[in-house]
Amino acid sequence: MPARAGRWAGRKREMLMDDPALVEALQVGDPQAPRLLIERYQGVVFGLCYRMLSHRQDAEDVAQETFLRALRAIAGFDPTRPIRPWLLEIAANRCRTTLARRARRPALSSAEPIEDQVDPRPGLADPDDLAGELERGLQGLRPDYRMVFVLFHEQNLSYEEIAQTVARPVGTVKTWLHRARAQLAEDLSRRGVHC
Repeated sequence: MPARAGRWAGRKREMLMDDPALVEALQVGDPQAPRLLIERYQGVVFGLCYRMLSHRQDAEDVAQETFLRALRAIAGFDPTRPIRPWLLEIAANRCRTTLARRARRPALSSAEPIEDQVDPRPGLADPDDLAGELERGLQGLRPDYRMVFVLFHEQNLSYEEIAQTVARPVGTVKTWLHRARAQLAEDLSRRGVHC
């Protein structure tokens, strides 16, 4: 029983570790720190990757690559900076690279797995499925607009954090976000979806 209590106390200490302490633990080589980093941020990173790539396997691969790159670069990371925007910046860059590779790839054959194919026929969606309609609308946005929209509305990053993540000025981020909202609203309205 005392061993179990000791493990719980260590686990509780890890869960309460703030980001600067986590970065410090990573930088000094604490063997538990990479696991904690991944546990803490895997949902956020995977969520962004999945929204951007719309393909589970690609999103998993990019999320994994994001953490590998972060762990390799952590020695030079400033522990006074927040780690979440930095991780999302790495993920966003990896997503852009993956999307660019996809665009250069020849068209997929009909051997593509069924679950990854989108049904192109109009009117088959549940009219009460607002989440599904929003998802379809998001997929219609250009990647930069979609990324800014997701970072702002789903990841709750500030304009400044998004600007850092996408390596663009704050004014550009605000413009892209405005255009994304307008295009999404127009698309939903055109399809008869009323929020």
